[in-house]
Amino acid sequence: MTDPDPGLTPAAEAAPAARARLDRALARLAATFRGMTAPAGEAQCDCHWGGPEELALLKLPGTDLDPDLVHRTWTAPDWNDHGAVLRRVLPQFARELTEGLGAYAWDIDRVGLSFHRGAWQQWPASQSTAVGEFLHAWWAHTLLTPDPALPAGEVLQMCTEASGTIGPWLADWETLRHPVADQHLADTVHAWQRDLLCYALPWSTWVFWQDEEEAVRTELTDWLASRAPARLRAHGAPEEVLHTVRLLSLADTDRWNDPHWPYGPA
Repeated sequence: MTDPDPGLTPAAEAAPAARARLDRALARLAATFRGMTAPAGEAQCDCHWGGPEELALLKLPGTDLDPDLVHRTWTAPDWNDHGAVLRRVLPQFARELTEGLGAYAWDIDRVGLSFHRGAWQQWPASQSTAVGEFLHAWWAHTLLTPDPALPAGEVLQMCTEASGTIGPWLADWETLRHPVADQHLADTVHAWQRDLLCYALPWSTWVFWQDEEEAVRTELTDWLASRAPARLRAHGAPEEVLHTVRLLSLADTDRWNDPHWPYGPA
């Protein structure tokens, strides 16, 4: 049975519905990846990653791991089979993501890269569907939570890099018409203002080649320029934010010569 779309739910019920959807997605991950292990022949560097006892734990199914071991596992770039290792830690990793990664939040910009390395979209359908639903449920919950564990912009980055595309996540944001989602939109535009106006993707990426990065930036900018203005005005967003999305629809000298261009002469 398909979960109800929080965007079609009355505003007062949207956040609880999104939380319930996320809980179901986490439970589905736990059931789908229960018993997964790293391959028996998987190896790692003792001096840089950890000892043989920790490596053995990755080959033992069904036990939670120390958060530090989980962190070292999903960030390591040199597994022989990154996908299999990611499947081993994924239920615990996903729970930690929804809580903000705690002491390891400083490494949050590498989450999407880890999913990308794991090539999860090529896994068997039951597994890839479970991962996709988790990402969408986590994103929806973030957008409908006033003070989420991670800022909406960071979660958008992670979901974009994990999936290799930004379109589905912008479509979710379009669907979720809710004051909290609108506030996250205003906050994200404000945080990303300089990069957006200066033709840069608002985060550093190790996932996309230059032309792919430019395509993601263009899709994000076009969406903000066309979809965000009316929504932000209705929400009562600050004038600075409204001018930012308006300037995104202008090109080059028209943008730089606009009286509300915030950075001085081009």
